[in-house]
Amino acid sequence: MGQGLWRVARNQQLQHQGYGGQGYLTREHGRRIATNSVSNASHRKQAQGGIDIYHLLKTRKSKEQEGFINLEMLPPELSFTILSYLNATDLCLASCVWQDLANDELLWQGLCKSTWGHCSIYNKNPPLGFSFRKLYMQLDEGSLTFNANPDEGVNYFMSKGILDDSPKEIAKFIFCTRTLNWKKLRIYLDERRDVLDDLVTLHNFRNQFLPNALREFFRHIHAPEERGEYLETLITKFSHRFCACNPDLMRELGLSPDAVYVLCYSLILLSIDLTSPHVKNKMSKREFIRNTRRAAQNISEDFVGHLYDNIYLIGHVAA
Repeated sequence: MGQGLWRVARNQQLQHQGYGGQGYLTREHGRRIATNSVSNASHRKQAQGGIDIYHLLKTRKSKEQEGFINLEMLPPELSFTILSYLNATDLCLASCVWQDLANDELLWQGLCKSTWGHCSIYNKNPPLGFSFRKLYMQLDEGSLTFNANPDEGVNYFMSKGILDDSPKEIAKFIFCTRTLNWKKLRIYLDERRDVLDDLVTLHNFRNQFLPNALREFFRHIHAPEERGEYLETLITKFSHRFCACNPDLMRELGLSPDAVYVLCYSLILLSIDLTSPHVKNKMSKREFIRNTRRAAQNISEDFVGHLYDNIYLIGHVAA
């Protein structure tokens, strides 16, 4: 009886002081709001203390664009650096927002030269109304045309003044361009042997191991899928160029262009033998040395052994 009366009196006292269930939650909610206000105020002070962050945030146009920095409010050097990471498609889209920045000639010049490393027009005085953005569109159009019909593509480049009608200029363009279809390029070079000759001379094989040089050669000038006159022509031209780039090594090893030609053919056959899943009995190192030295007797056994090791460890020379 006494304990019950004490509890009733205690509850009435708590309700009077405002610590009832609802009152307690209300006061607790007020405390949380006050704490959050203090926390937000401290964050604002920290933001104001960091000058760089404050100025970057200030460049935002509105709350709807929160997180989207206006490049026009940044220093020009920083804006151009950001835009330089974009490809042509993204740069065109960026020009819808920042027309002056995204249409800058230096940006489009960088895109042109990074994709097409050499064009005759780069070394000429630009004609009236010239722009690198327009040149990029023409180069892209010409590359697509080349990949459909190589002769029409080259004629397109010449008609626009992008390339001079010279085998050396065409060879430099092909050597510095990676957007051309290699199958169409192989057909074109097979027909234009004058361009092929100049393209071969652009390679520098100085101080390169023979299999590595052959791989680099076939990256630019793809080997045909079948043996034939064109493959023999490629290996012959490569052999002469490799010897011309390494005269001291050729004298030291006693190699001639004909000997290098034999070694190249041996490396191609060995590559097929070691990498083809259809060949069950792979050629051993001893067999390769014996067969190669039988065709070219002046070559040392150690040198031929190193050739075998390179193909065995790295892979096909014309893949």
